[in-house]
Amino acid sequence: MGQFITLTAADGHQLKAYEAGVGNPHKLVVLQEIFGVNHHIRAVCDNFAKEGYHVIAPAMFDRIKKDVELTYDSEDFKAGVEIVTKIPVESSLKDIQAAAEKLGDGKKGIIGYCWGGSLTWEAATTTSIFSAASAWYGAGIPHNKDRKANCPVQMHFGGKDTHIPIEGVKEVEKAHPEETVEVFIYPEAEHGFGCSERSSFNKAAYTLAQERTLKFFKQYL
Repeated sequence: MGQFITLTAADGHQLKAYEAGVGNPHKLVVLQEIFGVNHHIRAVCDNFAKEGYHVIAPAMFDRIKKDVELTYDSEDFKAGVEIVTKIPVESSLKDIQAAAEKLGDGKKGIIGYCWGGSLTWEAATTTSIFSAASAWYGAGIPHNKDRKANCPVQMHFGGKDTHIPIEGVKEVEKAHPEETVEVFIYPEAEHGFGCSERSSFNKAAYTLAQERTLKFFKQYL
């Protein structure tokens, strides 16, 4: 089990972050969905810690409201979307950088889910902080598909994701034929297929995506 710590971003903003696996050899930033650093995201961190990662998940909602932990019902979904719309991407990147710096020297990876998946692509294309990035169902990725990645990237999308049209995913694939950008589509999976606390959880798709992610990080970190 991990614990909450406090980070300070480059602009002086202080935010909470969940840290697990201190002392482990590999380093990883985990980015939240639109539901905050809730029970699920903390469990994700703990699972990566068991795999040998020192993990930090910055509470990026702290920019707007402290201690936000939402569930997966429709009202909390609306609340999460409202918060996200108020946070500039540049501010989130500062929080991500603060988490990466806290991990210390050496290679670092980043993984994000939902909103965090989109921000993972942002971090991989607008900074040089990370050595590998795994983006799970990031709806913003197709809109920025033409950017050049500064590190190897994996992307994981659900074939039945109503939030991310499959046509957009195909455009991402077309824009990135390079071997260092992998796009995986799980035909029967919906948005959020990697979260066991959501009705859209797809165990088979999650298991395969997680195996691919761990293999990917083992190669580059």
